[in-house]
Amino acid sequence: VPVVESGGALVQTGASLTLSCAASAGTRLTVRAMGWYRQAPGKQRELVAWIATNTGRTTYDDSVKGRFTISRDHDNGPWYLKMDNVKIEDTATYYCNIPFTPFQWGQGTQVTVVS
Repeated sequence: VPVVESGGALVQTGASLTLSCAASAGTRLTVRAMGWYRQAPGKQRELVAWIATNTGRTTYDDSVKGRFTISRDHDNGPWYLKMDNVKIEDTATYYCNIPFTPFQWGQGTQVTVVS
């Protein structure tokens, strides 16, 4: 598995948390972009944010725009997803992967938002 996600937690609505994504030990990633996906129980996995490697340009799904921020330390990671003002509907398993043409999925990291 190329990446490892971490940082998920059980939090209350309105809280903030930051997810991290790093290349697995011994793996060097060279990607044009990296994204964060999420999958809620009973729903399809959806891409919520991505960042272009060369330009740093970020793109967000409307459901998270203004609340989530994707960033990276270097071109080859690690990557982060800062989640502010979380809502119950943000509850999901979060994965990092290449936008639109994902490689092998990691285990993800669970975010649970409660009232």
